[in-house]
Amino acid sequence: MAVRVVRPRRRLRAGLTQLICSGAGLLLGLLVPRVDGGLRVDATRTVEVLVTVALAVVGVASLIFSLLFLVVQWAAGSFTPRLALFRTDPTVWRTFGFVMGLLVYSTSATLAIGAKPDTSVLVPVLALVLTLVALGLVRNLQVRAFESIQLAHVLAITTQRAHEIVDAFYPDGGIGRSKGESDQPRLPPLLSTVKWPGTTTIVEQLDILNLMTAATRAGSVVVMRVAVGATIQHGTTLAEIRGGDLVDGEVVQAVIAGRERTFRQDPTFAFRLLSDIGLRALSPAVNDPATAVQVLDAMEGLLGRLVRTAPGAFTDSDDNVLVILKLPVWKDFVRVGLDDLLAAGTTSPMVLLRARALLLALLAAPAPPHRLAPLSSRLAWIEKELSDRYPLIWQEAADEAAEG
Repeated sequence: MAVRVVRPRRRLRAGLTQLICSGAGLLLGLLVPRVDGGLRVDATRTVEVLVTVALAVVGVASLIFSLLFLVVQWAAGSFTPRLALFRTDPTVWRTFGFVMGLLVYSTSATLAIGAKPDTSVLVPVLALVLTLVALGLVRNLQVRAFESIQLAHVLAITTQRAHEIVDAFYPDGGIGRSKGESDQPRLPPLLSTVKWPGTTTIVEQLDILNLMTAATRAGSVVVMRVAVGATIQHGTTLAEIRGGDLVDGEVVQAVIAGRERTFRQDPTFAFRLLSDIGLRALSPAVNDPATAVQVLDAMEGLLGRLVRTAPGAFTDSDDNVLVILKLPVWKDFVRVGLDDLLAAGTTSPMVLLRARALLLALLAAPAPPHRLAPLSSRLAWIEKELSDRYPLIWQEAADEAAEG
């Protein structure tokens, strides 16, 4: 399993980043003017430079917030309100923190110079260097902002995040289990169940590594009964403890709850986002079936990877099962990724033809027979919709298939 995925990602610490940068700016602003020796420059001219930099920084901070609000609003209106690529990008808060540090440096250095006739040349030089770095960060931020409103970039990043999750939780070991999606290793007897003690929330992540450590110490197997991305209520069963006696609190602490789903450990979240983008494009208000076709292009690669594999368990070095997650199975991915798009795409022959090509490609892939049945039923439904709604187009597509 990929450690970068199974290890929980710390929450965005924007305030801490800004505090550190502001503290560094204050420290530099108080210490650098005290440097003796070396080249000296006129203090009055230096103060003018520092004040100009401070005023310019305020405008840069306003630009950052404007970009943030505009891009978030654009993404929510054009793609889906659940898409938070730019809002959660660390570049936004690191850039803002650095700019705040530059503001604090300019202000504190101005006060530290005071009524001195001259000061070290390091003061304006450092201000110039920090300003150039800030401009570079702002330029990078603008590039990311422009990318975040481009469909191709959003689809590429969403697909990339999905592949990371799939590679971590669905090992590529052949064509998956042949007896069904619910096969599990032999487990020890059930000792207890763990309930959620809090209020309504969403499971954002799981601290899998710490959970494995606790299970090893207690000699138990933890079988999770809620999936990452699920909404849980007070009293919801989180997990079953089998074998050794594991303290409930260790399981509860491993559940990282929050207000919204994230990419980190949620296999179906990317499918939900892709489907939402396609549905919005197919709405009567937008009527952009070409975007839905691009979504299906991205979906084919993800489903093609999953049709051959099955979820894996977390084991120790001796291959003993420690943690079994509740992971989506094949039918879940098909339902989330395709069904809504197929239903909404009946008014567009372009979408139906692309969906038909996607299903034919998946049916041609090596996979267990029980995974092909959902694809065959959806293919039959699409072909019936094409023949009923667009008989000429369907006839041409059938003739091309026969000739090919």
